[in-house]
Amino acid sequence: MKDDSRRHPFRDSHDDVETFARVPNTPQTRAPAYRLAFTDHDFMCREELRPVRLQLELLKPQMIMDERGIQSTIVLMGSARIPDPTGTATQAEAPVIETGAGGKTEAATGAAGLAQWYEEARKLARIMTERSLESYGRENVIMTGGGPGIMEAGNRGAADAGGHSIGLNIVLPHEQAPNAYVTPDLCFNFHYFAIRKMHFLMRARAICVFPGGFGTLDEMFESLTLVQTGRMKRVPFLLFGRDFWERVINWQALAEAGTISAEDLTLFRYVETAEEAAAIIDAYEPGC
Repeated sequence: MKDDSRRHPFRDSHDDVETFARVPNTPQTRAPAYRLAFTDHDFMCREELRPVRLQLELLKPQMIMDERGIQSTIVLMGSARIPDPTGTATQAEAPVIETGAGGKTEAATGAAGLAQWYEEARKLARIMTERSLESYGRENVIMTGGGPGIMEAGNRGAADAGGHSIGLNIVLPHEQAPNAYVTPDLCFNFHYFAIRKMHFLMRARAICVFPGGFGTLDEMFESLTLVQTGRMKRVPFLLFGRDFWERVINWQALAEAGTISAEDLTLFRYVETAEEAAAIIDAYEPGC
């Protein structure tokens, strides 16, 4: 007997999909117009349906995480190019970095000098996942962009602790395969960057930003802007590696130029170790 937990008397959409598959094969039933709208791939991908696709992309991960009871996340951001210094990571496919001429790029080679942050990200994820297991995986769940580098380290650290973790992957020309450590049923794929960013922040209890490039900077500044403008509640915002960030961004110059206020420099803190970050997250009180 089919389990039917619906709260309405209408026919189930799955039943109609099965019925449609058995209709006689005629010119009329083969015509695109006859397809059920919600199963019609060509229709769903039309330009006019973008608002619907945006809604669906927001709703699907939201519903799945709600069903899993996930209440809060620890977001890890950072470069996809930073390698595992031990060389022991498991990859379904090795990450590809396009060079245009073959071989490693200078950027990829240089990122190897930041490999210490892979270990710190992995360690932080393990520590916070141990906290998460105390709530049966509802609180402090590690969330990353789902790719290689720092993202892989975060998901891997959660796996080290025996917990689950979330990966928010996005379709890209390269580096699009999820890393092997994301919990499979919490591994999401996005078309829209904007919706992916919303999911990074909707449950964030802390935002931990490791050295990175364009993508990391984009996510970091958008998150800081939301906090600065009061569009998002303040949470621990931790930048790993003071030396890196102060060489990359002259925060003080922005304040001195008046383009940000001196108080804006308190929106984030520098940390150097996973233990330091975990202590700040554990001690944080909303409103501080």
